[in-house]
Amino acid sequence: MDFGKLSDLSLVDFTLPPDHPDTVPLLNRYSTAKKEKAKVYVGLPVWVNKAWVGEYYPAGMKEKESLLWYGKQFHTIELNSTHYHIPGPDTIERWRNSVPQGFTFCPKFPQLISHEGPLVSSLDLTATFCEAIAGLEDKLGCSFLQLPPYFGPNQLPDLEKFVQYIPESVPLAVELRHPDWFVDHVASLELFEVLEKYRVSTVLTDVSGRRDVLHMRPTTPTAMVRFVGNGLHPTDYTRIDDWVSRIKVWLEAGLQELYFFVHEPDNITSPELATYLIDQLNKVCGLDIKPPKKFVQAVQGELF
Repeated sequence: MDFGKLSDLSLVDFTLPPDHPDTVPLLNRYSTAKKEKAKVYVGLPVWVNKAWVGEYYPAGMKEKESLLWYGKQFHTIELNSTHYHIPGPDTIERWRNSVPQGFTFCPKFPQLISHEGPLVSSLDLTATFCEAIAGLEDKLGCSFLQLPPYFGPNQLPDLEKFVQYIPESVPLAVELRHPDWFVDHVASLELFEVLEKYRVSTVLTDVSGRRDVLHMRPTTPTAMVRFVGNGLHPTDYTRIDDWVSRIKVWLEAGLQELYFFVHEPDNITSPELATYLIDQLNKVCGLDIKPPKKFVQAVQGELF
C-alpha cells in the first residue's frame, strides 16, 4: 500500500490515538447481546509471494496452489483483486473450495464503483458485485469500500444512499481518506451517525504518513484494521503492541469481530509481523489463534 508511505520515519508520532468518545459506549451496547466468543481474523493483502515459497509455503509449490497453502496458514485475506475486476462464478467457487472452514474473504469494492463518479451512479454494477461475492457463502467476511482522497463530507448524501442499497447479507466497512472527515467535527459526527444507522463498519488505517485517518471509531461491533508496517522497523512491533492493548479493551467492551490485515513493503515480511501479532493477541487477550508455521527444509547431508 503506497497510501501514506514515508521514507523518513524520524518525525512520525506513532502513538495510537485515544479512542473516540463514542467507541466504548457503542461497543458496550452490544456486550449484553454477546453470546459467543469474539471472532478475530488475522491476514495479509495477498496470497501469492514467491519469497514465501520454502518458508511459509512448501518448496516446489506451484503458484496456482498459493491460496490453498495460504488458507492453511492464515484466517482471512484482504481481497484486493476484486478492486480491479469482478470475479466470475467459477473463480468464486474455486476460491471458496480452496480454503478451510472458518476462513473468510474480505473483498474490496471495484474501483469502477468507488472511484468513478457518484456512488449511486453504479448501483447496477454494485448489484452485480454483491451477487458475485455472495457466492463465497459462509466464507464471505466483511467487504470494504475504499473511497478516494477527493471523496469529502459534501458527498455524505451520496454515501448514505449507496450503503442503503447494499444487501444485509454483504457486510460492509468504509475507508475514508479525505482530510476534512478528520478535522471537521460536525462532518465526522454526521458520518458516524449514518454508518451506525445502516450498520456499516469503519476501516481503521494505520499508516506512517497519514496519522489523521486513524480515527479509532468503530460504528458496529465489527472492526477492520489495515496496518502498514515499515520493513520490520522497531516501531512496527511497538505499534502492534499498542494495538493489542487496545484490542483487549475493545474485546472486553463488546467487540464481536475483528479483521486485522498486515501490510509490509512488497509484503515479504508480512507473515513475520502477523505471527508476532497473533502471539501477542493470544498472550494478552487470552485468544487461541493458530499462528502460521514455517517449513523446515532438510539440509543436504543431514543425518537422521
